[in-house]
Amino acid sequence: MPSTQAALDRESAHEREDFVRGLSERHIQLIAIGGAIGVGLFLGAGTAISRSGPGLLAAYAIGGIAIFFIMRALGELLTYRPVAGSFASYAEEFAGPFAGFVTGWSYWFMWVAIGMAEITAVGVYFHYWFPGLPQWIPALATLAVLYAANQIAVRLFGEVEFWFALIKVVAIVAMMGIGLAVILFGVSDLGPTAGVGNLWSHGGFFPTGLLGVVLTLQIVMFAYQGVELVGVTAGEAANPARVLPRAVNSVVWRILVFYIGALAILMAVLPWDQFQPGVSPFVLVFEKIGIPAAAGIINFVVITAAASSCNSGLFSTGRMLYTLAQFGQAPAAFGQVNRRHVPATAITASAAVMLVGVALNYLAPGHVFEWVTSISVIGALWTWGMIMFAHLRFRQAVAAGRVPASPFRMPGAPLANWLVIGFMVLIAAFLSLDAGTRIALYVAPVWFGLLAIGYRMIRQPRFMAAE
Repeated sequence: MPSTQAALDRESAHEREDFVRGLSERHIQLIAIGGAIGVGLFLGAGTAISRSGPGLLAAYAIGGIAIFFIMRALGELLTYRPVAGSFASYAEEFAGPFAGFVTGWSYWFMWVAIGMAEITAVGVYFHYWFPGLPQWIPALATLAVLYAANQIAVRLFGEVEFWFALIKVVAIVAMMGIGLAVILFGVSDLGPTAGVGNLWSHGGFFPTGLLGVVLTLQIVMFAYQGVELVGVTAGEAANPARVLPRAVNSVVWRILVFYIGALAILMAVLPWDQFQPGVSPFVLVFEKIGIPAAAGIINFVVITAAASSCNSGLFSTGRMLYTLAQFGQAPAAFGQVNRRHVPATAITASAAVMLVGVALNYLAPGHVFEWVTSISVIGALWTWGMIMFAHLRFRQAVAAGRVPASPFRMPGAPLANWLVIGFMVLIAAFLSLDAGTRIALYVAPVWFGLLAIGYRMIRQPRFMAAE
């Protein structure tokens, strides 16, 4: 197995040759926004609201603080060395080859699970128009279309994701505007029943107690998955030193507006106890307001949101397998790109595994969404925790004079690093409190056990040597 420094040098050299910096600033900004707005907000929020009521806003605020520090730590690492492998590469450099191996494969695992969740959501959303349509059919069709788009060129991925993200942003802003009109002027069939009083007049701000808030933290952190996607775009971003810090800094207002702001308006328009698990709160609110056509439009928007996230999943898993191959930690074929500078074999492998999600939609359509979202959180918690740990070690290396400092620094280090890592451990423990999310704790030891076995195998020179 190659040394860490040799692998890092080869990774950078191969990226300069294999990838083109075809993602402009508008692509990166909208990809960053799109990564933060997905099915966790559009569909998962229905379940979260029904469990915790308005207290969900506190859960999103707590999770948002952790995400802010994670993104600032990632931003500092990205401006130090912008590569497509991102956190796996930094884990390799600052925490060792095993940490890089586990991080890369766990991030791949996370996005494969997210992809399964997103195509599941598409199947659920299609029931709004076609109640009798089997859930697996639109799931399969969505995966096939996005796979084809990702095989063509990175710029096409950027354009598709740009327009998907723009649709989501415009829809949420429009929903918030209509919701405010309903709250302030009573412009709807709801009349005077809509108002900010709904946030505390139906059992209080914490109607299900603090435990209800705790039980929603898994859903909240699933909703935040994808904000780190900007790190994976680093290897193909034009002018990364200028673009990446801007994208990272926009995370805070995105969280305030698109999560806390939007959900506060939803629960002010409609009391929390009218939201249902498995039903998009956005669609439900527009139906209750008395604009059925708008509800249909929002249903289309949430389909594009789910497709957008799956699109990002195919992109990120392909680039992560590419990086793992450069480190000699995945089959060498995954480290090759086609004539359009796309890691086609790696993307194909990821899409093939996502087909498991199609099968689950056929076999257990009522349970698959909760299963795969819970499982994906394990990969996210590891990735986010490793970003904070790698950043901590990076700062130590800077202090020792081994690597140059980054001009874009995370505030609060090293205390913030340890607090966020502790928060990630708590979220993992909270998964045990609910029967629906406990499956993640059964899968996690199996997954990490397989990684330990795989790592021992790749250390054998004859097994998976990189070129």
